[in-house]
Formats: sequence, structure tokens, C-alpha cells
Amino acid sequence: MSNEPVRKKIICVDDVHFMLLSLKDRLKKHYEVYPAQSGEILFEILTRVKPDLIMLDISMPEADGYEIIRQLKDDIKFKEIPVIFMTGRTDKASAVKALELGAVDILFKPVSEAKLLERLDYQFSPEKHHENRPVILAVDDSPSILKSVNYALNGKYRVYTLPYPEKMEDVLRLTTPDLFLIDCHMPKISGFGLIDIIRKIPVHEETPIVFLTSERDNDTVFTAISRGVCDYIVKPVDDEILRGKMAAHLKDFMKRRIIRSVN
Repeated sequence: MSNEPVRKKIICVDDVHFMLLSLKDRLKKHYEVYPAQSGEILFEILTRVKPDLIMLDISMPEADGYEIIRQLKDDIKFKEIPVIFMTGRTDKASAVKALELGAVDILFKPVSEAKLLERLDYQFSPEKHHENRPVILAVDDSPSILKSVNYALNGKYRVYTLPYPEKMEDVLRLTTPDLFLIDCHMPKISGFGLIDIIRKIPVHEETPIVFLTSERDNDTVFTAISRGVCDYIVKPVDDEILRGKMAAHLKDFMKRRIIRSVN
């Protein structure tokens, strides 16, 4: 019996034969590579191979990369397979569309072998699914609310809870949340006061802030939105709804972060 680890399977889709040969040559030492010169060939391969990832060109005759990823995401058998776009297009509009359609990453040709392997290693690394899970900082003076939020979100995210809002500045010296979930009215410092603390830190100028509060009056909602709060959730909230809202805001934030890195 061989002790060699099972290699990850990658299907590479590109209509340029030379590009497929180049990709296979660069990846074959590390992965099991299946080249496909069209979407039709990709779906034929999918009848006999269960890939761990698909690398997909955008500009191809017949069905382009956008159409192919739509077909993949519409099929329950394939929708969970990670897709990385690898393209010669370097405009931000292409990156936005790729991410909106469900791609996990986008690489721009030409890409060095080191960078290519680095991005693939990240997709397959345990850290991507554990240590590198998005961080949510929940701030509420109610321990029961914090416990409920932690229970609802902790499987998919790293959830840090803070019952003492006056300690926000100390916490932000130790961690960099990807989203803040904050109560509106708390003793010593309110959610509005926390907005000022958060936004004065350059790395958090655009980090999503969501209010989770029992306050329902329209004036408070209007003030929160005008201050840059991206969502206003009234307690109590169903766990599934809370998870859905967090996923939507984090997806939008991560997409904007990747877009800013283009060029």
C-alpha cells in the first residue's frame, strides 16, 4: 500500500492548447491535472472525475467562462466546487463579475508559477477553513445575546464577543475584525460612539458595521444608516436570517477588498 498522500484534482479549462500544456506542466508535480479545451469537455470530464477545484478562462468561443460558472453553480452536483478564474482581462469589471458569479479567486495572465501555487495552496489549506475564517466582533452588554450570537455564527466564522464596549480600543489593538455586530444602546458608550472609534482606524474605514438592537424607532434607524451602518437588525432575530445577513455583508466586503487589489 502506498503511503503517498492523495493528490488534489484540478480541472483546467482554456481554449488555448499551449496554455493548458503550460498549466499542466507547472502543476503536475503537485496536483492531478485534467485539461479541458472547452466547457463541453469540462462537463464530460465531470461525469467521471470529482475535482477539488476548477481553473477557468473567461474568453472562450461558444460558452465563455461566465456562462460555464453559471452552469456549474446551477447544478447541485457541482455548485460547491471552488472555481478560480485565470484570465488575460485585467479590468475591474471582469473581476467584479467573476466574484459575483461565485468565483473564489481571480488570477491575471501571465501569472508566475510561485504565485499560482501559492493561491492554490491557500484554497486547499486547513487555515482557509479555520484560522482564516472571517472574524466577527459582537458587542453587547447582554451576555445572553452574545451567547446566542456566538451559537448562531461560530461554526462558519471566528466570533469574538465583547460585553464591555468601553474596551473596544483595547480589543482593536489585538485583532482586526472583518465585521462588527453591535448593540445600539449600551451603558458607558453607545453603538454610535463605537462607530467613531472604529472609523478613526484606517484599516476599518470600510469594515461593515451592523446594528443588532431592540430599538425600533425610525429616527434611530435613519441616524444609524446615515452614519454608515450597513444593516439594522431588530432583536430577536432568527439564527438562519442572522447567518444569511452576515454572509451577504462579508461577501460584499471581501469582494470589494479583492477588487481594490486589482492592478
